[in-house]
Amino acid sequence: MNSDPYDLIVVGGGNAALCAAIEAAEKGCRVILLESAPKVYRGGNSRHTRNFRCMHEGPLSVLTDRYGEDEYFDDLMRVVKGKTDEHLARMCIRNSEECLPWMEAHGVRFQPSLSGTLSLSRTNAFFLGGGKALVNAYYRTAEALGVTILYDAEVTHLHIDGANVTGVDMRQGDQTTTLQGRAVVLASGGFQGDIDWLARAWGPSARNFLIRGTPYNRGVVLKDMLDQGAESVGDPTQCHAVAIDGRAPKFDGGIVTRLDCVPFSVVVNKNGERFYDEGEDVWPKRYAIWGRLVAAQPDQVGYSIIDSKSLNLFMPSVFPPIKADTIEELAERLGLPADNLTGTINAFNAACPADSSGAFHPTELDGLATDGLSPAKTNWARPITEPPFYGYSLRPGVTFTYLGLKVDETARVHGPDGPYANLWAAGEIMAGSILGQGYLAGFGMTIGTVFGRIAGQEAASHAL
Repeated sequence: MNSDPYDLIVVGGGNAALCAAIEAAEKGCRVILLESAPKVYRGGNSRHTRNFRCMHEGPLSVLTDRYGEDEYFDDLMRVVKGKTDEHLARMCIRNSEECLPWMEAHGVRFQPSLSGTLSLSRTNAFFLGGGKALVNAYYRTAEALGVTILYDAEVTHLHIDGANVTGVDMRQGDQTTTLQGRAVVLASGGFQGDIDWLARAWGPSARNFLIRGTPYNRGVVLKDMLDQGAESVGDPTQCHAVAIDGRAPKFDGGIVTRLDCVPFSVVVNKNGERFYDEGEDVWPKRYAIWGRLVAAQPDQVGYSIIDSKSLNLFMPSVFPPIKADTIEELAERLGLPADNLTGTINAFNAACPADSSGAFHPTELDGLATDGLSPAKTNWARPITEPPFYGYSLRPGVTFTYLGLKVDETARVHGPDGPYANLWAAGEIMAGSILGQGYLAGFGMTIGTVFGRIAGQEAASHAL
């Protein structure tokens, strides 16, 4: 079955896809948006987000002070450790400043930054109502602009003739339709929902990973494009992977399963042994490395141990911690070897500064470091001595993968012989162009918004 041609076909239903659809529709394009999820789960991983990292030269909306391009880029470089396309990264950062008022003009509302381990009032604008409210606002805007929206609409194949996409195969139930469009934007996410693909990239240990994002991002479109010779970026083993509560569901647990207690804790593996510096940096710049760290431990599991004086210093998980009056009892309840955990905690306590009163600052680097301990804890090192004691199990929680499609500054996808004539990409499917490794809080939404808008604008210019 074939359909009449559209000006623009947008593949995906999250932030990047919606930004592209809105931009093109405002320029007069006839747009269709294909969301593979049911309506109730629309929005991809954007449903689970809560903030947007934004450059600004002065106070802007809910953002305080200033956050300039160079500081923003330096923050990014610290987490990606040089693995980025600097030109695209800086362009994305610069464009973020004009995105925030655009977002507000299209129905997104913001609130002041949350307190606690995510102290981001200067750098990140938080969505009032979270990512679900943002997604709903954009869908209302898109519908008002006349965008056709199909749910349960899985794109299975793009027909490519030379440098042109000539058709898009879309399956709804038992029916397959080939759509024609003058331009196509791909914003269908990574492949993290395909556990077999994760296992091929990571090895069998990936089957123990939890997928904190949508189960509908299975990389079908990404694989189809790579099989047809599209140029790729990124490493299939690199991803946004955070340490989440080990009791979270296999898929779609979202932001509420994340654990922010690590900076104030001792983290051990199943043998009761520490394996990394819990206080390396402030949490927004380090939380996304902990998924990979836990993934490298036996059985891909870790345990975060705190005492009563740290319990209220971080955003709680949706699950309550395991509680005990002694470290030995806590070890038993967590299934850890009691002698090993007790020895680890005693060694840590002995290496902490004798007097931390007045020096401890939970929202900034305070220099409270262990002495003679390996690995060291370089900030927030306070003895774990005040009962009751609490423990959380940790597992790797994958948000999205970084293997993706290579794009240029106009968001145009590159094929085996250069850029495609009528194909653009935005969001997680191209984020590996900028995120070679690591993650910076709120930056995924920045990439999706900036490149989604650019893709929509460029596709509209081509189609009209």
